[in-house]
Order: sequence, then structure tokens, then C-alpha cells
Amino acid sequence: MASFGKRKRTHEEANEDSSSQTDSLNHLLVSAYSSLPRCCRPAPFSNEPEAIRERRNCNYSIKITMEMAKSGVVPRKIRVYADGIYDLFHQGHARQLMQAKSAFPNTYLIVGVNSDTMTHENKGKTVMTDDERYEAVSHCRYVDEVVRDCPWVIDNDFLQKHKIDFVAHDDLPYTIGGHDDVYKEIKAKGMFLVTERTEGVSTSDLVSRIVKDYDLYVRRNLARGYSAKEMNISFLNEKKFLFQNKMDALRDKGKMLVENIEGKRNELIQKWEEKSRDFISSFLDLFGRDGRLNNLWRESSGRLRRALSPPASPSRECSNSPPNKMFRFESSFDLYGTSRSQYYMDETVEPNE
Repeated sequence: MASFGKRKRTHEEANEDSSSQTDSLNHLLVSAYSSLPRCCRPAPFSNEPEAIRERRNCNYSIKITMEMAKSGVVPRKIRVYADGIYDLFHQGHARQLMQAKSAFPNTYLIVGVNSDTMTHENKGKTVMTDDERYEAVSHCRYVDEVVRDCPWVIDNDFLQKHKIDFVAHDDLPYTIGGHDDVYKEIKAKGMFLVTERTEGVSTSDLVSRIVKDYDLYVRRNLARGYSAKEMNISFLNEKKFLFQNKMDALRDKGKMLVENIEGKRNELIQKWEEKSRDFISSFLDLFGRDGRLNNLWRESSGRLRRALSPPASPSRECSNSPPNKMFRFESSFDLYGTSRSQYYMDETVEPNE
């Protein structure tokens, strides 16, 4: 398991600092974002001036039907509403909002996010708090306005207050919370806009992945400086996970050492293969049969043989007798130990009488 750097602050300290700075930061951001294009700033909340101004400018007395909306011939913006919990905001949520935003030309998308109290009562505990979920949705580029603490079931008063033309959701009956289908009345009014779910991704799937690899994520957070209390684990489990982290670190170091040794060995073999031809050529040039050392030996042995051989006898100019014959025997060895023996016959002339 790879090692992780220590955190400079604990999780509780980070929460305290963030809560103390949120109000002042939001005030600064609102004033700074107001001058930016819509695509470069988060969506406003429904109680903020920008959203209120947009709602007041909408002439809700002009009713827009589904046929009018699809034709694109409408006198004002089409206000589409989508709601949900949006816990662990992921690409499935973003794609659903993209479908709602692009369903009609000139769409103004309003997204409602349920509060923690309502979600825990009707569906169960969330990973993110409601403030975190509100903020996550407001930073989705398809969203034009966010309604915090939206109702679980949409009624006429809510539709009138936010001047909603259509409600977007997938077509499956949403029975959670003790209802047959929370969108039953909306469908009956002809205001329901069908969107498609993204297969293979949901908040429940993400939670299941975390639960499946629970030990791995606990060890990861311990290595990053989280305490056992923050993650609600016992003292014994904390020590067990820390020990596993140390064993993994030692294993990784050993593996890295072996890989380094193997890499150096391969590098040496490669260099030897590259230089082997030069080594062999140099060796043969020096010690081969026609090499420089053997030639030097032959030249030296030849000079030594000539130095040790006796000179020829003086000639006999006045003698009538045939010249004497003298035989010499010479033996030598070359660099490879091969014996080379020869007989020499010298003809000499008798000296003058």
C-alpha cells in the first residue's frame, strides 16, 4: 500500500475553520460573482436577489404546454424543475440535469435539494450534509437556480411559488417515503418531463464500493492522520490497521529494492553485449595466430636463430677435390609450441694449397 502524507490539520479543526469563514467568504463571492458570466459562477439560491429577479420577470399567467415547449415557439423562458437528494454528486446526477436543461430551447432549470431532516426521515442517512449537497448542485453548469430544503412531495403551492412549468425525473414510480408515486399528481397534470437514468452509477453503488473496501479506506485515512475517534473504530482495530500499513510499507520497500537490483543487472548485461564484439576483436588482434604477439615472437626467434648459427666455411679456390659438405640441424618452436626442425646442407670449398 502506498504511503500517504500527513495532514497538517485534523478533520475537526478543518470544520471549525471552514464554519467560521463561510459567511464572510460567501459575501465576498456573491459580490465578485455578480460581474462574471453565468457559466463562470455557481447558480444562485432561490432566496437570493438574482433568482428573485428572474422569478419576478416571469409572466406565469402565460401557460406553456408540452407541445408548445417542444416546438420552441414560446413567449418566455421555460421553467423546468428537478429535485432529489444528490448525495455524493456524481455523473449520473449531472446527466439527469443535462437532460432536463436541454429538453427545450430557452430552458431555465431549477433544482430542489432535500434537507437532512427530510432525507433521514424518508430514505436514510446521507454521506454529505445538506449544506454540502446544496453547494455541490449549485456548481453544476446546467443549473440556473437551487431551492434548498425542497418538499418531498410537490404541491400546487410550490408550483405557483416558483412558477414551474414542468417537473423532470425518470419515469419509474418513486415510492420511497410511504407514497405510491410522489410524482403521480404531476403526471396527471401533464407537467411531467421524462429523463433517463444512467445505468451502472448511483449513490448506493458508490457507498457499496466504500463498504466493500472498508479496511482499505480506513487504513488510508489513518495514514493521512485521521484519528480512530473520527472514524469510529476501536483501539484494537486502529492498531491492527496501523500494523498492516507498516507491513505494506516494508513490502513495498523490499519490492523496490529487488526491482532496482534487477534493473542494474539487466543494464550490466546489456552493456557487456554491446562491448563484447570489441573485446573479442581486441583479443584476437593481440593473441590470434596472425596477431601482433605471435608476429613479434616469430621475429624474435628468427633473429636469435641467425645470431646462433655459425658462419659458412671459407672457399677453396685451388683445390681439385670436390667441396666438403656440412650439415646443420636447427630446431625452433613458435608461439603455439609447434616444433619446426630443418636440416641445412652447406657446400664449402677447400682452401688453396
